Amino acid sequence: MEKNKNKRKLRICVATCNRADYSKLAPIMFGIKEQSDGFDLKVVVLGSHLIDDYGNTYRMIEQDDFDINTRLHTIVRGEDEAAMVESVGLALVKLPDVLNRLKPDVMIVHGDRFDALAVATSAALMNIRILHIEGGEVSGTIDDSIRHAITKLAHYHVCCTRSAEQHLIAMCEEHDRILLSGCPSYDKLLTARSKDYMSILQTWLSEDVKPRDYIVALQHPVTTNIKHSVKMFELMLDALITFGKCTLILFPNIDAGSKEMVRVMRKKGIEKNPNFRAVKHIPFEQFIQLVAHAGLMIGNSSCGVREAGAFGTPVINLGTRQTGRETGENVLHVRSADSQNKILHALQLQFGKLYPCSKIYGDGNAVPRILKFLKSIDIDEPLQKKFCFPPVKECSSQDIDHIMEIQSALAVDLGGTNLRVAIVSMKGEIIKKYVQANPKTYSERIELILKMCTEAATESVNLNCRILGVGISTGGRVNPSEGIVLHSTKLIQEWVSVDLRTPISDALHLPVWVDNDGNCAALAEKKFGRGKGVENFVVVITGTGIGGGIIHKSELIHGSMFCAAELGHIMVSLDGPECMCGSRGCIEAYASGLALQKEAKRLHDEDLLMMDGMSKSGETVGAIDLIRAAKLGNVEAQKILKTAGSALGVGIVNILHTVNPSLVILSGVLAAHYEEGVKEMIAQRALPSACTVELAVSSLSEPALLGAASMVLDYTTRRTY
Repeated sequence: MEKNKNKRKLRICVATCNRADYSKLAPIMFGIKEQSDGFDLKVVVLGSHLIDDYGNTYRMIEQDDFDINTRLHTIVRGEDEAAMVESVGLALVKLPDVLNRLKPDVMIVHGDRFDALAVATSAALMNIRILHIEGGEVSGTIDDSIRHAITKLAHYHVCCTRSAEQHLIAMCEEHDRILLSGCPSYDKLLTARSKDYMSILQTWLSEDVKPRDYIVALQHPVTTNIKHSVKMFELMLDALITFGKCTLILFPNIDAGSKEMVRVMRKKGIEKNPNFRAVKHIPFEQFIQLVAHAGLMIGNSSCGVREAGAFGTPVINLGTRQTGRETGENVLHVRSADSQNKILHALQLQFGKLYPCSKIYGDGNAVPRILKFLKSIDIDEPLQKKFCFPPVKECSSQDIDHIMEIQSALAVDLGGTNLRVAIVSMKGEIIKKYVQANPKTYSERIELILKMCTEAATESVNLNCRILGVGISTGGRVNPSEGIVLHSTKLIQEWVSVDLRTPISDALHLPVWVDNDGNCAALAEKKFGRGKGVENFVVVITGTGIGGGIIHKSELIHGSMFCAAELGHIMVSLDGPECMCGSRGCIEAYASGLALQKEAKRLHDEDLLMMDGMSKSGETVGAIDLIRAAKLGNVEAQKILKTAGSALGVGIVNILHTVNPSLVILSGVLAAHYEEGVKEMIAQRALPSACTVELAVSSLSEPALLGAASMVLDYTTRRTY
């Protein structure tokens, strides 16, 4: 932009809609008024005379000695989503006449309110330049969508933080039309402490109030999740009542959901509670004094994450309304709460703390920068916006092989004996599989995984497969969000605190997901097997060990320490055989392949295993020999298998009584041998409400590989893996 050489004054129109909005715009308006030789200020106020907030805003502007050129009644009563839409529509109907009459050169719009969107839309369609204040910020609600929509309509941008500036650049806005000024309200904030404040505290609280010994509460509805925000408001009030400190609480804004929040306040008797002072409006200068000297601010107002930081006031930010905002160390977030206890604990942690003052949102010199920026606007330059799109590689033709590529995943299964890698298609077809012995040391194992994955990824090109990512199934306890194996089974050595994601992702330049083999089996059943379309089911793996996974409400359960569904270590006897985990009487100690192998060896040593026409399956006897002997009529072998099936059945009955699934899937090489025994125990031992559960044997031959692949193939909807 070049300096405006036009001799006439630049006609600036400022549109505001409520007291919070005006508090940000007022410092700029004062600056424009003081430089009246270069600017001609016009003021438009949107709202409704029936709403206290609007009336208070109107009085505030008049008290500041500004002439209001137009007062528009645009707010439709109702405090719900439809009323907000109708209010935008009403504003769009009324604004064209106003803009035609005022003929501004530049329209200044602030923030992310639906009223501001109506103003920006009208100005853009009427070819009026728009300067947007506080664009580029992130807060996590519908406000984000409105704010970014205004950004795309605006010609000039004034932002408060470095991150906001980078967001605007990323949104393809021209760099030389972006001003990093800081927040205009900070120009007043940073000198606010020097003023007399005790009279303000006494006016709004009580005569005997002390600084740092009261709370300021301000919470607004979240229009994208009204029910949750009202519930959070109710829990906040319960916690404040229990906490028992003097509290100044402001009524919420007029967004959809505010009526329900006010109803909650009155139901709990807040206006009559001696510890509370409930007010609808406080002048901004006085409100800032109250925040500056509070022992705590609580709620979801942007003031908590922005202005309060200038004084180091402790803040508890509730819910999602300010998610994504930059905050100082004075802010403690409570994203969700099921009871008042979490909020009460936060109150105990934060109240009365002293934090260093933060200048994330400004240094007190925003207004001079903004005025200089306004003066540089050349109203003779072309109005049409330009967007700075990143370069895009041109493609003038398409390749039929690319169009017909098979979207696939690299699946890795780390077993106690073998390391397997497979290319798996979206339909669950194993296109190619690679098998190697699993090395005994960490370094050899990682090297082999990288080698096998690299070879498979290279060969996938020849197989016309496009690899979307890598999924890894491994024994032990896994933190799937970090891709780290925390602890392993005894079958896989040197496999503790291992970061699998980083080296594989770095080598292959692909996203990597990692999970426990039992969880992967459950995911395989959910996507490709018996669990497809079932909301609540449990998978029990019967193999070398016993494991499994739990799907509840279509989501995999990991547990707080990532050890949910350790089904093999459900105790079914207090004095049963010793388990590899160090305990006794676990299902795994009775029904795992290792347990059966141990019993087979015992019988063989006592010369009680082999039957006529039977030979050993290998160099040493194993579970398969015990099963063969039982089929040939070996009574001892039959007893062992019956005990194993009963132990597994009792464990599954416990699972039914704990998580109440509609389906139990038996998976693994021993599943078919246990099916009847488990059904028998369920019929005998389960409660009537649980004994009708469906029991099925898995039809999947490779559950670990398919489950590992499913993490990749579903990644667009399962971001937490």
